[in-house]
Amino acid sequence: MPGAGEALVRVVAAGINRADLLQRQGHYPPPPGADDVLGMECSGYISALGPDTTDGRWTVGDPCLALLASGGYAEHVVVPVGQLLSVPDGVDLITAAGLVEVAATVVSNFDIADVGEGDVVLIHGGAGGIGSMAVQYAKALGATVATTAGSPDKLAYCRSIGADLAISYRHDWIAAVRDLSNRRGVDVILDVMGATYLGEHVGLLATGGRLVVIGLQGGRQGTLDLGRLLTVRGRVIATTLRSRPVQEKSAICRRVEEAVWPLVGDGSIAPAPQSRFSLADVVSAHSHLESGDNLGKVVLTVSKP
Repeated sequence: MPGAGEALVRVVAAGINRADLLQRQGHYPPPPGADDVLGMECSGYISALGPDTTDGRWTVGDPCLALLASGGYAEHVVVPVGQLLSVPDGVDLITAAGLVEVAATVVSNFDIADVGEGDVVLIHGGAGGIGSMAVQYAKALGATVATTAGSPDKLAYCRSIGADLAISYRHDWIAAVRDLSNRRGVDVILDVMGATYLGEHVGLLATGGRLVVIGLQGGRQGTLDLGRLLTVRGRVIATTLRSRPVQEKSAICRRVEEAVWPLVGDGSIAPAPQSRFSLADVVSAHSHLESGDNLGKVVLTVSKP
């Protein structure tokens, strides 16, 4: 049962993220005190409220979304009430389960990087969950967006959601991005690769550019050209979401509701396509995400909406 400041949620659907794959492989343990059960986002209905949750916002039976440290791959999960979110207008609960982690990741990092009107932004993996949210949110903020992907259908999808440049990472994406910026360089890079592209990313930064590292798919150790960074007065920022304290996660959830959900509600941001699997078929779901063939998000269905 939920404790003080917590809610018990009956899970309808849970989003799958690459962090789940890493945790399963033993490379990304949950924060201290968190459950070992996988799953960092879910949708569902409030089944019970613990003490000190009587602020009037939530009642038993309400539909909700939840940003989790762990535990989403289950029929029920306990979550701090501050990490509950409303469901965006016009979005069903299964679709919405795949929006929570990507929206929280993108809005928190774009706030840190101060993405705004006129910026040139580079986003790798624009056809994935985080990438598709980042492309659309950057466009909504008035940025020019370059993105990479690995297949013609994924590149076409990136263009369909507003990317100004969508190029295969197997081609000379560095030259293409430079051309897009009129040789000025990139203002913000949302980097899921880490070490693999560290040199290229620092070399692409415009004066005052910000490299925001949120993933290490390409390794964790690289060589940083400090001279180049000094020359452009650039910044390298590294962030993670999962291990933040409840107060910070709660503030991010409120920011998502304020900044992202209205854009989802009015159609400015469209939820990414989803591949859906039942909770009993979670092995196949992970295999599908690992294959690299997935477009958009992978979601587990747990119970009836």
